[in-house]
Amino acid sequence: MPRNVMSPVSALLPAPLPELEVLNGRRPDEFPAGVRHALVVLTAEPGTQAPELSGLSQLKAALRRRGDKPQSLQQQPLAVTRDDGMMLAWVWLAEGQTPFQRQTLLCKGLALLLEERPTNLGLCLAGPQADAAAGAAAYVALVNSVALPTRKKTPGPALRRIFLQGARPDAARLAAARAVAEGNTLARTLTRIPPNDLTPGAYRRLIRSMARARGWRVTEYPLARLKSLGAGAFVAVAQGSADPDAAIVHLRYRAPRALKRVALVGKGICFDTGGHNLKPAKYMYGMHEDMNGSAVALGILSAVSRLRLPLEVDCWLALAQNHISPRAYKQNDVVTALNGTTIEVVHTDAEGRMVLADALTLASRGQPELILDFATLTGSMHTALGSRYSGVFATDGSLAQIAVGAGEVSGERVVTFPLAPDYDPALDSKIADVKQCTADGTADHILAARFLSRFRGEGPWLHMDLSASSNEGGLGAVGSDVTGFGVHWGVQFLDSWIKYTL
Repeated sequence: MPRNVMSPVSALLPAPLPELEVLNGRRPDEFPAGVRHALVVLTAEPGTQAPELSGLSQLKAALRRRGDKPQSLQQQPLAVTRDDGMMLAWVWLAEGQTPFQRQTLLCKGLALLLEERPTNLGLCLAGPQADAAAGAAAYVALVNSVALPTRKKTPGPALRRIFLQGARPDAARLAAARAVAEGNTLARTLTRIPPNDLTPGAYRRLIRSMARARGWRVTEYPLARLKSLGAGAFVAVAQGSADPDAAIVHLRYRAPRALKRVALVGKGICFDTGGHNLKPAKYMYGMHEDMNGSAVALGILSAVSRLRLPLEVDCWLALAQNHISPRAYKQNDVVTALNGTTIEVVHTDAEGRMVLADALTLASRGQPELILDFATLTGSMHTALGSRYSGVFATDGSLAQIAVGAGEVSGERVVTFPLAPDYDPALDSKIADVKQCTADGTADHILAARFLSRFRGEGPWLHMDLSASSNEGGLGAVGSDVTGFGVHWGVQFLDSWIKYTL
C-alpha cells in the first residue's frame, strides 16, 4: 500500500479552533463589521412576546409563506436574509427539549450558515434562558468549525472568529465547551485520516508530538518488547503486518491536585482486513476508522488535561493493523495473553478484543480506581442499536447509572447491556482457557465484553462499544458523518464520577 511519507506529523492534526469572543453592552443582533452570518437562538417560552430583533420581519414573512407557525422553529431551523444582506438562521430552544434535541437543532441551524463558508460567525442569544443556552450554542459552533481531513480541492468551513452576544455565559462553561470541542475534533480528525497516512508508526510519531506539546509523559511498548513480556494476544494480531510498527502506547497526565486515578484504554486498529477471515469489500471499506476507540481516548485525555480535572490519567492505546499474510494469526491458533490466559482463536476478524486484552492487563497493573475502554468492537452492537446510540457494560449498577446520566447530559446517549457470567459457557474451549469468540456470533457484543472482563483486573471497569462512531448526516451536536462519539460523554462521565465517589 503506498504511503504519503512526506506528510509531516503536524499535517495530521486538526487546525486550531476559531477564537470565541463574548460581546456585551450592545444589542444581541448588532455584530461587528465583517459578520455576515449569524445563528439566532430564541429561548422564550410559548405564548411570550418574541424579542424585537432585526430580521424578525423577514422571519415572519418566511413562516407565513411556508404556512408554518413560530413553534416549527423548535424542530426545524429556518434561514432568512435581512435587508442588509446578512444571513440569519433561526432556532427556538424550548422547555422540555433534551440536550440531544437542542444540540441537533443548533447543529442543523449552523449547517445552513456553514454552507456559505463564512470566516466570521455571530451567535445571537435572546430570551430569558439565553445565559443557560450559551454554552451549548458555543460548543456546537466550535465543534463544527474546523474542516476534517480531505484531499478534495473544495475546502470546508474556514471560520476564524465567533462572536457571542445577548448572553453573559459562565466562563467555566465556555472553557469546557472549547476543551470538549477540541477533543472531539481531534478524535474525528484522526479517524478520518486515510490508512496510508495514519499507520501505527505515523500514529506513534503524532502521539509523541502531542505529548511534548501538552506535557504528557509517554512510554511505548513496541512489538519486540511486547513479545518479551508475553503479550501474545496483541502480538498475534500485529504479526501479520509487513512493518513491525505496532505498539501499545502509554500516556500519563497528572493534575496538580488529583483526587482520583483512572485509566483510559482505546482500540487503535489502523486498518482491519479481517485477517485470514477476510472481510468482503463492502465491509472492509471504511476500516481505517477501526482505530476510533484510541482516538476517543486521546480526545478525552486532551479535554481532561485542558480542563485540569482533578485526575491522574493513564491512557493506553493499542495500535496495530490486522492484515493477511503468511505470518498472520489464524483460526485454531492458541496464544497466551499477558496475564497468562490461553486463548483459542476462532475468528481472525475478532482482533479488537485480542489487542484490548493485553492493553487492559497493562492498565490494570497500575491499580487505577476505574478503567474505561473504548472500541469499535462488534457488529452485533451496531445490529442492536444502529448508529445513534452506543452500548456500555459496567461492573456495577452505580457506574451504569452514571454512564446513562452522562449520556443524557452530554447528548451522547448510551444503553447499558448485561455483563452476566452465565454467558461464559459459550466461550468455553476444549484446548485453552477461553475462546476468543463463537463461530455463530450470537450476542457477540455481550460475549466480547465477557471476554474482556478476564483481563481488566479486579477494580471497577466500564466498556463502551462505539456503535455510534459514525452516523450518516451527523449526530447531535456534530454535523459530520464521523461523530467523535464518546469524548463529550467521557468528560461528563468523569466529572460526575468524581463527584459521586468523593
